[in-house]
Amino acid sequence: MHPIAELPTAPYCLEPSAEVEPASFGMPAGACDTHAHVIAASAAYPMAPSRSYTPPPAPGEKYLAMLDAVGFARGVMIQISVYGTDNRYLLKVLNSSPERLRGIAVVTPEVTDQELEAMHAAGVRGLRINVLFPGAGLSFDAMETLARRIAPLGWHMQFLVDGRDLPGLLPRMRKLPCPGVIDHMGHMPAALGFRHPGFQAERELLVNHGWWTKLSGSYRISEGFPDFADVVPIAQAMIEAAPDRVVYGSDWPHVAIPRMQDTGRLRNLLQVWAPDPATRDRILVDNPARLYGFPA
Repeated sequence: MHPIAELPTAPYCLEPSAEVEPASFGMPAGACDTHAHVIAASAAYPMAPSRSYTPPPAPGEKYLAMLDAVGFARGVMIQISVYGTDNRYLLKVLNSSPERLRGIAVVTPEVTDQELEAMHAAGVRGLRINVLFPGAGLSFDAMETLARRIAPLGWHMQFLVDGRDLPGLLPRMRKLPCPGVIDHMGHMPAALGFRHPGFQAERELLVNHGWWTKLSGSYRISEGFPDFADVVPIAQAMIEAAPDRVVYGSDWPHVAIPRMQDTGRLRNLLQVWAPDPATRDRILVDNPARLYGFPA
């Protein structure tokens, strides 16, 4: 059961699949899934009335079980849009496994320094701006203000944005005083090809401004289920452009999609995107350790 009644404009999402395809390559020690969400199974953590979907419960214990099943020693939880700026459940799960987990929060510009410092102590290492789903709690208007606030903490800004908007945003993004991370390889149709201005703008941020991208959400930018062949040249181009600033994320529990994904099969796409084991180790271990401050 969902912990909150369904709204007419917030339809239920599919339940995540319990099936996990076995790994097609050896998972390195310290591998990290840098993009997943947790959703409480309790009405004590109400969802935002303005949300655009209603996910099923995906509590901390189920999330940790997923990491184990897919072969990840570490994980990064992203504040899900349906909670807006209420980070309480994210912080609760972070505090349950401080050595294993890190988090990305969503806050308003009114957040206090004390709140940011408490989040840092719990394992938060960045803030997310999500302009694709209503109720996410933070818009581009707050980008510069919050970037200045978090730069002394060594955090980054994470962006869920349609990559086709990136060319127009570049002048502002280049000037941010902290690194940026782009979700889901830019979250624009892979069929447009890597030469599209949106992908080229993302590449510029990676190559010339020290930004990062997540090799995640292939099923959100492609209709080529189950192998998403049109994503291959996009992912490979990102890896070639900045092999030290790409990370992998499962996007579990795969909310707001019409067809549920196998989290293990998604992980196995890495063998196609990065056939070289040493490159995969950088993507899965070394790069996320640097970005999120995990012990070496």
